[in-house]
Amino acid sequence: MLDVARSELILGGQKSGKSRRAEHLAAAWLAASPAHRAVLIATAEAHDDEMRARIARHRRERAERVPALATVESPPDLAAALASAGGAETLRVVDCLTLWLTREMMPMDTDSERNRPAASSDTASTAMLLEAIATCPGPVVLVGNEIGLGVIPLGREVRAFVDALGALNQQVAAVCERVTLMVAGLPLSLK
Repeated sequence: MLDVARSELILGGQKSGKSRRAEHLAAAWLAASPAHRAVLIATAEAHDDEMRARIARHRRERAERVPALATVESPPDLAAALASAGGAETLRVVDCLTLWLTREMMPMDTDSERNRPAASSDTASTAMLLEAIATCPGPVVLVGNEIGLGVIPLGREVRAFVDALGALNQQVAAVCERVTLMVAGLPLSLK
């Protein structure tokens, strides 16, 4: 059985096994006590047919692997979503920080209230998220991409996003009890 930390950041590349590890932690939490609950806070937004199909596939597969894992679509305020997901008996899985930051920096809707200047990892939303992780009454598992290991991207906006994600990952890692890097489906404990 996996040991569930009070807070864990799971980083890795695409298809590295990050979400699967988070699901295994949720399943272990649920199996440990009949009073335990687990909620996945999904941050993806479906802006095209491919993303809608991907989200539908993830929902189906998650329901098969961890049927008792509830899913809520995260509003832009991720800190509030963590706080409102339940009490000490509820494990929260945030999947994923990368898509949350994308929404923060590059909102794709036409609502003028949401269309704001590009954010960085030093925004008020990030500060509130870090506080929510540190004070969450139940365990928190956060999934995010490590995208800074490749080539330097072309374009100012893309480089700014890679920089902001790297800074966000560092800030979240600092407040988490455990940090795990996933490579080829294998966990490497960093903290």
